[in-house]
Amino acid sequence: MGMGAVCVFVNQKGGVGKTTSAINLGAFLAETGKKVLLVDFDAQGNLSSGIGIKQLKPGIYELLSGTAAAEQATRKTETANLFVIPADIDLSGAAVELIEQKERNFFLKKALSPIREKFDFILIDCPPSLGQLTMNGLAAADLMLIPMQCEYFAMEGLKQLLHTTKEMQKSLNPSLGIGGIFFTMYDPRTRLANDVIKLVSATYKEKVFNTIIPRNIRLSEAPSYGMPISKYDKQCPGARAYLALAQELSRRISGGANGA
Repeated sequence: MGMGAVCVFVNQKGGVGKTTSAINLGAFLAETGKKVLLVDFDAQGNLSSGIGIKQLKPGIYELLSGTAAAEQATRKTETANLFVIPADIDLSGAAVELIEQKERNFFLKKALSPIREKFDFILIDCPPSLGQLTMNGLAAADLMLIPMQCEYFAMEGLKQLLHTTKEMQKSLNPSLGIGGIFFTMYDPRTRLANDVIKLVSATYKEKVFNTIIPRNIRLSEAPSYGMPISKYDKQCPGARAYLALAQELSRRISGGANGA
């Protein structure tokens, strides 16, 4: 495959399922034989603990600050083909340190470039803000993946996010594309959820993934066991949805965007 696809999960709103999506898409892509690297780029380190990583150093902070090489910062996970660069609270210091630097938006891109061609997918989980770390994520990526909750304010947030990223494309990363928008925590019983899906799908058309991730208790339990849903409960509705989303993402990236 040569150069892998670098995807960044972005939404300035917290609690929309970014980390859950990064972990579970990564795990299902890895199960299909793709070599996947998860990059925890949030100082809370939820992706790292959610995938069961105990040893957090050296991690992304050491990689950015040049005290560790990419190979040293990369860990295997319990899932074959799935690797992770973990994060811890030190990363919040990095955000402050980066602001002083001239090339402050390109640290992550530089840090990942030596290992980029070793992976089919690199998935970056950013904090819920459009601050310095997320800027680095956007500068390093080929594609943005936008998880969205099915609620009224999500529409406004999405407009704002897409406006901001248009500006960023001009200044930071002209080759950044929208990999897709997908809905999370969907509850079919609420009329609002269905209205939001209709409206967003009508507005953003082929940018919206067909697969919708349901609200599912098993999905929210899995991270506390340090497991992706594929290991925790492969048969639950949440697992089936993430498997379908992983297949849809693979098709889009390999150019077959017209699939189901």
